[in-house]
Amino acid sequence: MTRVKRGTTSNKKRARTLKYTKGFKWGRKSKERAAKEALLHAWTHAFQGRKEKKRNYRQLWQVQINAASRTQNLPYSKFMAGLKKENIKLNRKILADLAQNEPDVFEKIAKKI
Repeated sequence: MTRVKRGTTSNKKRARTLKYTKGFKWGRKSKERAAKEALLHAWTHAFQGRKEKKRNYRQLWQVQINAASRTQNLPYSKFMAGLKKENIKLNRKILADLAQNEPDVFEKIAKKI
């Protein structure tokens, strides 16, 4: 039977793991066992972070809309209720952008409410 050298597979596997840990501190970037453990945590936090980012942006847009709508003497809740009643379908991201960059357009929307 011919001899089978198995170094290439192991090396590939190790290299693939270590490729993802580039930039980590201490042994977690170079030692395979520590790198695996670090990646387990890192990828978990990355997933949670992507969800959290959406939450944070929505909160920011709400604050920006509230600030702009209060200049028109409308608190946030009344403003959003008025939008729904008037059937104006603009999401918070767009409204916040309008409030910041196009105050005239935002004022027209507020007047309609």
